[in-house]
Amino acid sequence: MDSEINLKERLQQVLNTLEVDRKKIAETYQTCYILFGLTVLILMAGLFIGFVILGIICCLVPLIVGVVMYFRIEDDAKIYKNNFKTNVIGAALKEINETLTITPKSGFPKYEFISSDLFSTEPDRYKTEDMISGVNEKTSFYFAEVHAEYKTERQDKNGSTSTTWHDIFKGIIFVADFNKNFDTATIVRPKNFGNSVRSWFSKNVFNINSTQIVQLENTDFDNTFVTYSSDQIQARYILTPALMERILDLNSKSDGTISVSFTASKMYIAFPLDYNYFEAPIHETLLASNLLENDLSIVRFMYDIVHELDLNTRIWGKE
Repeated sequence: MDSEINLKERLQQVLNTLEVDRKKIAETYQTCYILFGLTVLILMAGLFIGFVILGIICCLVPLIVGVVMYFRIEDDAKIYKNNFKTNVIGAALKEINETLTITPKSGFPKYEFISSDLFSTEPDRYKTEDMISGVNEKTSFYFAEVHAEYKTERQDKNGSTSTTWHDIFKGIIFVADFNKNFDTATIVRPKNFGNSVRSWFSKNVFNINSTQIVQLENTDFDNTFVTYSSDQIQARYILTPALMERILDLNSKSDGTISVSFTASKMYIAFPLDYNYFEAPIHETLLASNLLENDLSIVRFMYDIVHELDLNTRIWGKE
């Protein structure tokens, strides 16, 4: 109990210190916006009264000052945001479980995004951050925010090329050590994802010609997901009736239909999400009572997956 009180007191002290930095950064940004607005007004006034050159000269002063202030405060803002994640989020995670840690500048590796076979398209642009890892009894796990995109290019009649970016996935990918050993892969995707097996699996992992759709004994599961595997027996060994029910229950708590893969004795779960977690507010106070509500809610959700899917129950001697 004393340790919990001390932890909350230390967290409050950190928040009080960062609140001073936040106010300074917010006020500087506001000053920059005012200077940029003043630049536009001066330029418009010069155009309106016919003194264009004078208007351009006069607007340069607030513009230059605003730009210099903006770039200087950007460095302070980056430090502030990193301190928030490391010191505030990092300390708050300990209230959930002592093993939980956050590494803001690390994420879910691109090579693992591809090898997980959760998605059929390799990304052309990939961003990941805020890796959180921990141990729930016997099961180690980690998760991170991911935004993966692919591009399409089109040439117009003049020969100019335009690029359009499309989302492959945006959300959180969760990885846990699975409680059974297996040497093939099984993929569970939303029913509306598509049925192209050949576009599904990575060539370096699967024998595409031997991959099959697995018909399972849970009608609700088959109505929600389509399951692929190169080994029907092992797919059923992994997807027991109890696990299918737990995956359905987990899916019902998610904002979008989840995707799941079982490969290399690991379980991967992709949760589509639009919200960007673990970000420090700039123009809102750090001292609000509900400051960490959304962030800690998603961490608890991820932490509880181990119990939700009964991953601590080890099967056939796996430890």
